Amino acid sequence: MSRSVRTSPEGSGRDLSEAYDTALLDLDGVVYAGGNAIAHAVESLSRARDGGMRLAYVTNNALRTPDAVAAHLSELGMATGAADVITSAQAVARLIAEQVPSGARVLVIGGEGLRVALRERGLEPVESAEDDPAAVVQGFGGPELPWGRFAEACYAIARGVPWYASNTDLTIPGARGIAPGNGAAVEVVRIATGAEPQVAGKPLPPMHRETILRTGARRPLVVGDRLDTDIEGAFNGEVDSLLVLTGVTDGAQLLAAPPQHRPTYVDADLRGLLTGQPDVTGDAGAGADGGFRCGGWTARAGEERLELEGDGAALDGLRALCAAAWTAGGEEGCGLDSGKALARLGL
Repeated sequence: MSRSVRTSPEGSGRDLSEAYDTALLDLDGVVYAGGNAIAHAVESLSRARDGGMRLAYVTNNALRTPDAVAAHLSELGMATGAADVITSAQAVARLIAEQVPSGARVLVIGGEGLRVALRERGLEPVESAEDDPAAVVQGFGGPELPWGRFAEACYAIARGVPWYASNTDLTIPGARGIAPGNGAAVEVVRIATGAEPQVAGKPLPPMHRETILRTGARRPLVVGDRLDTDIEGAFNGEVDSLLVLTGVTDGAQLLAAPPQHRPTYVDADLRGLLTGQPDVTGDAGAGADGGFRCGGWTARAGEERLELEGDGAALDGLRALCAAAWTAGGEEGCGLDSGKALARLGL
């Protein structure tokens, strides 16, 4: 199905928490980092929930169970039940259960979250390639996952056992910075075997399907920090999205984004749920001369770089730059230099 190419962030005259019935929130880099709540997250989410918005926590991290995630969120001050948490472990377990016999054995390369999700689907987790598994599933196992677990996966896959991965995020944000994610571990097995896994997590359809099945959301808003998982997942699911700049995505990556990575809205953090969003004015024709305007800023695409003039809130300047960059980039993504313009905004 053809889709129009987004060339600008959208505005909203209503608070986003009122305009959408459910926030589908990523966790790492959005709600917390390294286990600690990100600034403004607890207060913002509490206010959104009190105003009637349902909060669902949707994570590609398959390590922890929904019970464990909910307990952690509650400890941080966000009262949460296990039913409010959707993980890529649940999505991949459903995918496997649809393709192997009920009660089948599944070799697990990962943590407890995968084992619980498999049992929920009537499958039996096993630890060795010698246990005659019907499938291999790989998910984030934390920094202590032994190297020998990858060998078990390779032995089974080499025998023709189908391979599944909860997700392929190459990195995961933590308290000390960016660390290798499950995608990096999947690459180890891919290089060793030459095989390709079936992947369930964001941005692919199995994760979106799992989320909608479990939440019943009618007008969801995906909230995330990653363009290649959260925002692309929203694009694939044909729902709106809010990018928050508290995780791995920076201004330069946002401006260079191809169409499937362009969010509906952009904000600094989860306080963006509690407000409307300003309009960006201008169009492709006017943009060449009059520029794209948001707040007190005007942005244009020059021959070699993005140009910005004016004053005001930095986020308004970034939104104007998005319109100039995305219009100039079309379906390929913008390759113009954005360094000077972003430096002016302090981004």
